[in-house]
Amino acid sequence: MLSPRLQLKVAQKQILTPGLVQMVTVLQLNRMELKEMINQEIVENPVLEESLEEGEEITPEELQPLLEAERSSDPADQSLLDAADITLNGDSPEVTRNTDAFADAAEAPVDGSETAETSTTDPFDEIDFGSFFDDYLDPGYRSPASESVDKPSFETFLSQPQTLPDYLRSQLSVAVLDDETRDAAETIIGNLDEDGYLTATLEEMGQQGGATREVMEAALKAVQGLDPAGVGARDLKECMLLQIESVNGRDGVAWQIVSNHMRLLEMRQFKDLAKLLGRPQEHIDIAVAMIRHLNPRPGVRFSGPGPRSVEPDVYFIRDGEDFVIQMNEEELPQLRLNAQYRKMLERDQGATKEVRDYVRERYSSAIQLMKNIEQRKHTILRVCEAIRRRQFEFLSQGLDALKPMMIKDVAEEVGVHPSTVSRAVANKYAHTPHGVYELRYFFSEAVQGRAGGETPLLLLKRRVRKMIEEEDSRRPLTDDHITARLQSEGIDVTRRTVAKYREDMKIPSTHQRRVRE
Repeated sequence: MLSPRLQLKVAQKQILTPGLVQMVTVLQLNRMELKEMINQEIVENPVLEESLEEGEEITPEELQPLLEAERSSDPADQSLLDAADITLNGDSPEVTRNTDAFADAAEAPVDGSETAETSTTDPFDEIDFGSFFDDYLDPGYRSPASESVDKPSFETFLSQPQTLPDYLRSQLSVAVLDDETRDAAETIIGNLDEDGYLTATLEEMGQQGGATREVMEAALKAVQGLDPAGVGARDLKECMLLQIESVNGRDGVAWQIVSNHMRLLEMRQFKDLAKLLGRPQEHIDIAVAMIRHLNPRPGVRFSGPGPRSVEPDVYFIRDGEDFVIQMNEEELPQLRLNAQYRKMLERDQGATKEVRDYVRERYSSAIQLMKNIEQRKHTILRVCEAIRRRQFEFLSQGLDALKPMMIKDVAEEVGVHPSTVSRAVANKYAHTPHGVYELRYFFSEAVQGRAGGETPLLLLKRRVRKMIEEEDSRRPLTDDHITARLQSEGIDVTRRTVAKYREDMKIPSTHQRRVRE
């Protein structure tokens, strides 16, 4: 029988304080994201500023007595503060205890709001900035007409990537077409996917727009004549034929192969193609080379997020026989605390309790951010030190010397939880003597076997690819042959595993790679 009842019980749980939540967030930011976050905090927090600015500065240690002056002595509140003494995994030494010079202030409540009384006592509100600029910064005579002109919005000067429909419509606008055909072509452009293929039938579009079959076919021909070649195709075969036709290759060898003999092309039976078409083998080879350079996705260059900007977070710099690890802090704002607001924390200065609480919260938030940024740097450097020790051969010799390395092993060496290492290397890049690599690139499982323990999975895939690249195209290696070779080298893999690696690398099967005599 169900009935409401009261029950007391004792439970122990971990509490993630706002400071620890921010620490985890800051740790997983890369350099560019951290820079953006710092700039945003400088805008929102008046007590936080760059160290390059002039003005009086105060250290967290000097500020600490004022921040603790009105701390609550309620035992319940204190127990919550003490409960914040946790780490990411419960016992990690990487997080300092909340009894240090930063932590007590960092755990002050953050509500981001300012009371009405705060705004009345803020010294900046006592200044009429509008009158100040009018009286002292007047540039001279300005006609009323010049002041009333509506200037274009700043957003109109911002660039944006050109989309495929925009690019096609710009060409269609100068094409000589009647209005009905132009409207139908606009409808076709609106039904193209991001690869440039037509996703609707002419009948469907004609019924929707009230156009005849002849008009839709004329509009499709007009769209297919636009750049990039192959756009507006309804399947891969038509896309390839449109590209061949754009270079005056209609009815040529490549055209005939795509039109009628795609199966032989997929099977790489070039000798049979030469016999069927009655052409010399060199003509077939030229046509096949041309087909290989066709673009199966003509519209893809107008879609997607585009190239991603990457800036190294860490540098591995060669220093004689060793390597020095250096954080990339170029253009990263260096923070400090503005001391001008310190007087608002003192009761004898006339500030109300609401003003003191707001300033105390802003100082606490700023100190917590500075602490977490320093903690992020310390954690990343410790993880990179472990990477340097474990991947010294890679740094010295190159990719072929890469060794297996697991996140949990580095976490044990550094003395943190594996999730901390995972966040420390997420979306971060390292500049090495052999190029820029994502930090996660250095972590790879070891392959099983007597010799496989020293071979990471990444290098095993490269070895499979190299075997296939060096094979005889007339007698290509089967997955069983590759498996046998790897097993003879002491790497314990199965044929199914080799087939999976080959498919992951987009390598065709043995039958598709064979070139017949």
